[in-house]
Amino acid sequence: MNEEIPQYGMRFTAGAHSARHIRRIVRCYLILWKLRELTESVELAVTELLANVVRHVPGGRCGLLILRHPQGVRVEVSDGCAQLPVPQRAGAEDESGRGLALLEAVVDKWGVDSRGGTGKTVWFEVAQVAERADLADDD
Repeated sequence: MNEEIPQYGMRFTAGAHSARHIRRIVRCYLILWKLRELTESVELAVTELLANVVRHVPGGRCGLLILRHPQGVRVEVSDGCAQLPVPQRAGAEDESGRGLALLEAVVDKWGVDSRGGTGKTVWFEVAQVAERADLADDD
């Protein structure tokens, strides 16, 4: 039997206040999927990815996809900008450049899938607490 993966997707134009609304949507789905313990990490990671869209994508058009997996959740933010994100080393006085480092600190796995010059998808995964323990045991 092929069960459908629970998911939610939307396309929108990201602006200065988008992150607040998207966090609310993400939180609702995490609670619905009984993943409340992941909300803080997932909301922070989504906020960082949307900040990158607002800052680097002309027009701010993007897509959001939230996928519920047996181990946790995967979130994808897609846009039409071919420029790939590059982690920066921000100094103490810098006002930006910490987003991807912060993302890496709060998620279990993240990456970028290029669409051959027509855009990209930046994704991350956060596992449930029990799954994280299993991942640590595998190291």
